[in-house]
Amino acid sequence: MTSPRTSITPGQVWLDTSGERIHTHGGSVITVGDTFYWYGENKERSTPGSGIWHWGVRAYSSKDLYNWQDEGLIIPPDQDDEESPLHPHQLLDRPHIIYNQHTAKYVCWVKVMTKGSIQRSTVLTADHILGPYTIERTWLRPLDMSAGDFDLVVDPEDGKAYYYFERVHSEMICADLTTDYTDVTGYYSTHFPQPQPPFVREAPAYFRRNRKHYLLTSGTTGYYPNPSEAAVAASYHGPFEVLGDLHPTDESRTSFHSQISSVFKHPGKKDLYIAIADRWLPRYLDHGARAHQAFVDHFAPGKDGDEPMEEFADVDTTIADYVWLPIRFDGDRPVIDWHDEWRIEDFD
Repeated sequence: MTSPRTSITPGQVWLDTSGERIHTHGGSVITVGDTFYWYGENKERSTPGSGIWHWGVRAYSSKDLYNWQDEGLIIPPDQDDEESPLHPHQLLDRPHIIYNQHTAKYVCWVKVMTKGSIQRSTVLTADHILGPYTIERTWLRPLDMSAGDFDLVVDPEDGKAYYYFERVHSEMICADLTTDYTDVTGYYSTHFPQPQPPFVREAPAYFRRNRKHYLLTSGTTGYYPNPSEAAVAASYHGPFEVLGDLHPTDESRTSFHSQISSVFKHPGKKDLYIAIADRWLPRYLDHGARAHQAFVDHFAPGKDGDEPMEEFADVDTTIADYVWLPIRFDGDRPVIDWHDEWRIEDFD
């Protein structure tokens, strides 16, 4: 057992209540009743050379956002079927779970990347946040597009849901979801077109404030961190106005050596929005400047597209840390400052 935590210390090793590393990478927090649930990719076995990209989706519960109890694998890996999107060698990333009041189901989407940078989605549903989850769709190509990093959004007033995703190496898409949240309707809008990585925006993290719609995104540089960017719109489908770097005081231009995966609005606070981010490379805090050139080289002409995972071979995601930081607002512009330590209680 560990001593109870009373604060958040970004970038430091975060242990659960049993003293084990928390594994909720590419994660999000959802509130159910009076309990917070933090879930994400379980990377506990993803050591270099293991051939294991993930070991399912893991969840933790908390009453205070500081101390997290391990609730186990809510979506276990499929160890028997190598063709399953849930097999440990499949590049399964960024689970997102939303609740559908119409069907009384929790709906989880995950993306799975295969060779040639083809990225598709698998959709699962459950009666409870902790599962068990049943696969509803596999290898889905929404809108017949290669769909990468994403976020799911439910309108708090009418229950309509939206799916923001990176059309791989191209642009950001906002697509309407069907009423059961397990597919897209066909209606969509496009945003932030770019010619190629590392300029393409990925890792969208949505939040809503004062009836305005915000998207936080990163550049496309693999595990190397890069400057995050904020954009705002009057509606889900935009158009979005780009507001600039979220971390203007970070001289390293690496979003404090992290990549945001989601934004959590604290239900008990008036204006506390928390950026939840991964520090994928805690051992390489001085290597942020290499990100741009590393990916320019990676996507240079002559690459055949069949080896996009080679650069990840030596990355040890079992030791990735988390960077949780509060968002402040300069007018309507979100800004993230560094805090070595901060407390939920310090916010109204």
